[in-house]
Amino acid sequence: MNDPIKGNILVVDDTPANLRLLSNMLSEQRYKVRSVINGKMALMAARAAPPDLILLDINMPDLSGYEVCEALKADESTADIPIIFISALDETRDKVKAFTVGGVDYVTKPFQFEEVLARVETHLALCRLQKALEQEIVARDRLIAELDAYAHTVAHDLKNPLTVLLGFSSLLERRYDKMNGDEVCEKLGLIAQGARKMTNIVDELLLLASVRQMDEVQMGPLDMAAIVAEARARLKDLCARAQACISEPEQWPVALGYAPWVEEIWANYISNAFKYGGDPPRVELGAALVDGDTPSADPLMHAVTSKIQDQPAQIVFWVRDNGPGLSPEEQARLFTPFERLGQARAQGHGLGLSIVQRIAAKLGGEVGVESSPSAGSVFYFTLPAIEGD
Repeated sequence: MNDPIKGNILVVDDTPANLRLLSNMLSEQRYKVRSVINGKMALMAARAAPPDLILLDINMPDLSGYEVCEALKADESTADIPIIFISALDETRDKVKAFTVGGVDYVTKPFQFEEVLARVETHLALCRLQKALEQEIVARDRLIAELDAYAHTVAHDLKNPLTVLLGFSSLLERRYDKMNGDEVCEKLGLIAQGARKMTNIVDELLLLASVRQMDEVQMGPLDMAAIVAEARARLKDLCARAQACISEPEQWPVALGYAPWVEEIWANYISNAFKYGGDPPRVELGAALVDGDTPSADPLMHAVTSKIQDQPAQIVFWVRDNGPGLSPEEQARLFTPFERLGQARAQGHGLGLSIVQRIAAKLGGEVGVESSPSAGSVFYFTLPAIEGD
């Protein structure tokens, strides 16, 4: 078994003997080495395929090492490459200039290879640490933005049902003895409805926490009929209140996924279809392999499958409603990234669809919507198909 490559190094020196010596020694240490004999070639090689580190001579006939370093540091694509100067110049002013133009180290010729190797390894390690730190900073900033969005979104979503709950409970407290039984039942029903909305928001946040905490999830074949049945059972009361009609296929294709999370996707999509579908809602559930099985005569379904035709071994699942449809602007705001939840949301769809998007991504799929004012909306998600099934 071959040892892994430790890094990519570009060696620049107009002396062939120096090039061979450094290249051979570094190659023996499992570095991938490219060698060039002048500054112009160095710029071309670095820009074509940026290396992890450059060993750069100073005295060269066309462009000096200083000029090469300045040009690389001025180019965004090569600015972060660490450059170690290797030169026979040993005056202090030469070393100071090398650091001034952007070098990270300076080795004087004649050199000891052990010294060069130690400095190469040190600066590559520092570069890796720097990149890891930058990634952590990006992740931290994204997390802070998400937390700000969560706070804004949850406060917004909880405010309305909480206002209803407090308002009608206060009304009952003040006028209970003056109300008849029907009025009391009506107000209690509205209080219960507000409490259910608040509970649903809390459940969404708990689900989001579980999705964030699980870096890897054990995926397996899904019994989609059972999963859909569980989601529909959870929404039985909502279905009855909306007087919705819902249909699903007799058989489901088998996809790979994590059942509890997939159930949440179905519950979110179906509940939205009940809320924003026609009057009464007619909701169709369906699925198809992404290989042309879905009827292309249907404009919305053709649009769905055309978006994901380049993803082999995927199954697309969908929920279709008979609602008024969504404008392109509304569709663009539906699956909003978490860090922008508070800035752009479609009315009634914010946190839930953003969670759906994250679930699908963690399961190796994607989500989307196709909508038309004359044909309602199709909310879909994809999951990996079982290979060879």
